[in-house]
Amino acid sequence: MARFDGKVVLITGIGGGMGREAALRFAAEGAKVVGCDLIADGANETVDLVRAAGGDITNFAPVNLADAGEAQKWIDAAADVHGRIDVLYNNASMPRFGAVDELSIDDWDYVMNNELNLVFYACKAAWPHLKKTAGVIVNVGSIAGTRGVEFMPQNAHGTAKAGVINLTQQLAVEGGSHKIRVVCVSPGFTVTPSTEWLVESGPQPFKDNIARIPLGRVGQPEDIVNAALFLASDEASWITGINLVVDGGGSVLG
Repeated sequence: MARFDGKVVLITGIGGGMGREAALRFAAEGAKVVGCDLIADGANETVDLVRAAGGDITNFAPVNLADAGEAQKWIDAAADVHGRIDVLYNNASMPRFGAVDELSIDDWDYVMNNELNLVFYACKAAWPHLKKTAGVIVNVGSIAGTRGVEFMPQNAHGTAKAGVINLTQQLAVEGGSHKIRVVCVSPGFTVTPSTEWLVESGPQPFKDNIARIPLGRVGQPEDIVNAALFLASDEASWITGINLVVDGGGSVLG
C-alpha cells in the first residue's frame, strides 16, 4: 500500500517547480491531490502530467491565496471534492527582493501577503477540517528564515519565512490536543524555473556560496519533496513543530 492511499492532500502552487513535483509525488503515493495556483496554465500542465502518470488530481486555478476570502473559498471547495482534508501542503510563495533602502513599502507588503499571510489564511481555513481527520500541515520555509543571506538582499523574504517557521511551531502547540501535526521544510538553494538563471549567471557571492555546500551540489525539487513526503506520512506520526532544513549541509558552515 502506498503511503497516502485514501488520503486527501491539498497542495498550493502546483504550477511548476516544487509544487509540481509535490503533486506528482503525492499522487504517485496514492493521494487524492487537490491543487491550486495563481497561474492557470502551469497548473493545467501539472494536472496533465499527474493524470498521465495515473494519479488522481483536481485543480482550482486561478486562486489568489493572498486574499483571505479566496483562500477560504478554495479550502472549503477543496474539502468538498472528497469530503475531507488529511494534508495541507503550503508550497505557494511569490518573493520580491531588494536592499532595505531600495525595496518599496508596496514590495514589502506584497511579500508579506504572498509568503506569510497566505500560509496563515490557508491554515486557518483548513483548521476545522483538519481537526476532523487529525491531519497534517506541511509548510515551506527557507534557510533565509533562520539566517542572513549574503548573495542577495532578502530582508522581506527572510522575514516572511521566519514568520512561517514560527507559525509552524505555534500551530504545532495549538494543534496537539486535536492530534494535528504541523511541520516545516526549509530549503536551501533549489533549482526551479524561477531560480535556474542563478546557477548559470548568478553573482560571484552566490557562486562562492554554492561552492561551499558540503554535499557538493544545489538542491532539486525532489530533494525538498522527499522530506515533505516523510513528514506528512504516518511514519512521522510523533514529529511535530519541526523545521527541517534541507540544504546539502550549507547552513552548518555559518
